[in-house]
Amino acid sequence: MRNEEIYLKVHEKSEANPELNYVPAYHFKIRRISDDFELGDCDLRIGYNEGTYYGGNIGYEIYPEFRGNHFAGKACMLLFELAKNHGMNYLYITCNPDNMASRKTCEFAGGILEEIADLPPDNDMYKEGERQKCIYKFSFNQK
Repeated sequence: MRNEEIYLKVHEKSEANPELNYVPAYHFKIRRISDDFELGDCDLRIGYNEGTYYGGNIGYEIYPEFRGNHFAGKACMLLFELAKNHGMNYLYITCNPDNMASRKTCEFAGGILEEIADLPPDNDMYKEGERQKCIYKFSFNQK
């Protein structure tokens, strides 16, 4: 998957793990086309459950020296096509309410803020000290 600036290179695939409530996932390296330089990572989790609602179907990290160029948002838009190929009509991306950069990424990629949700106490992120997530929804028209 690529656009005029970046491409996503599959790094790993993860199988579903029902015991941990994990859905299957693809893990990618985000690379710049012009020089094949690695800019960060992203992943797409295929399917829906409580974990993907609070943790998102997409995760991303752009290395600090490359932030501010919309690389995360552009990678998300490439992942949308893969999600649609898997029959997904929508997906979620979540972030902490105080993470303004990630909130801007979600808005740049066309997400609609569904809610700022309190994490359930049995959620892994809650156990790590997090309390809320911004839940952005991205809806697709299937052809």
